[in-house]
Amino acid sequence: MRLTFRAATYILMALSPASLAFGQSSAPAHGAPAPSKKYCHPSAGFCFRYPSTWSELGEVFNGNGVVIAPEQTGDRAQWDAITVALVAPSSDSSDALNNVIERTTTAMRQAGQNFETLQRRELTVNHDAAQMLKTRYRQNSTGRDWIEELVFIQGTENEIYSVALKCSPEHLAKLEPALKEVLASWTTSEPESTPSPSSRP
Repeated sequence: MRLTFRAATYILMALSPASLAFGQSSAPAHGAPAPSKKYCHPSAGFCFRYPSTWSELGEVFNGNGVVIAPEQTGDRAQWDAITVALVAPSSDSSDALNNVIERTTTAMRQAGQNFETLQRRELTVNHDAAQMLKTRYRQNSTGRDWIEELVFIQGTENEIYSVALKCSPEHLAKLEPALKEVLASWTTSEPESTPSPSSRP
């Protein structure tokens, strides 16, 4: 389950969003809370909720993460999306969180984009230490500007999770509430063991 940080970052960056129209969804009546879906990763040990109008687009990070997105048109690989994943397994380093962020930042700069850090701050996600990194850059292959808001969460054994919103700048205000919902509902647990063939019914 060990991942290279360069490969992990490139997967995040490869999910380049396009400036596309979102599907319409009706607002909940009488101030009722918006419905949501719950996702729990069977082996990486994290759970979160996200808008019911969004869909799972598939797994990433060798099965250690998932991509979710609102309905859009065009190539799915170019959709605005949120990627949630375990990006680094448990570590003995007490500085694991900063190490991951620094390596991620370095890899993004080396990708040849006009990388700019808009904000970096510490926060807490479900009692776990976390840091938010918001960046803006121009993708060389398309010449388009993107915003990426990444939240790195450090687990109890120094494992690092990433919740990354990647979208066109003009869509940020519309998509940030979904990112906040993922973070507000974030929980972790011991990964479930996969039953052996002999123990399966």
